[in-house]
Amino acid sequence: MKLNIKRNVTIKAIVTPRLKEEMMAQLQGFLSQADRQLEQLEFQGKRAIAEIERTNIKPLGPEAKNQIENIRTQVNEQKNQLLQQKNQFLQQLSQVTGWELAQEVVQGQVESYCDIQAGDNLVEKMNVEVLIEDGIVKEIRGEP
Repeated sequence: MKLNIKRNVTIKAIVTPRLKEEMMAQLQGFLSQADRQLEQLEFQGKRAIAEIERTNIKPLGPEAKNQIENIRTQVNEQKNQLLQQKNQFLQQLSQVTGWELAQEVVQGQVESYCDIQAGDNLVEKMNVEVLIEDGIVKEIRGEP
């Protein structure tokens, strides 16, 4: 009797100048996007506060002050999330910068299916890697 099971397959890439450049460019793009989102968030927050101040009678009442405080809280929460993302991108960029040519780095995982039956070594069946170089499969390691 055979059983078809799902397994994770690790995708590894051989570091080439092209891969390193592409990864660095992608991360730089993510960093630029995070910076733009931070600027936009600040602008939207200031605009929303200015609108509340413009449409309410001076001095501002407790309701208007609450609205302004809520906006500031939301902006700060979103700002913190974006700064955490940006920090992750900077860490990844630092890692990519340190990659050596011909080194193997994990790029991710995909799922595949395989058949197992009595007598099979399950550990070997589950331990499969695909090695790529500039997007081309160079080697499949383990039991397909």
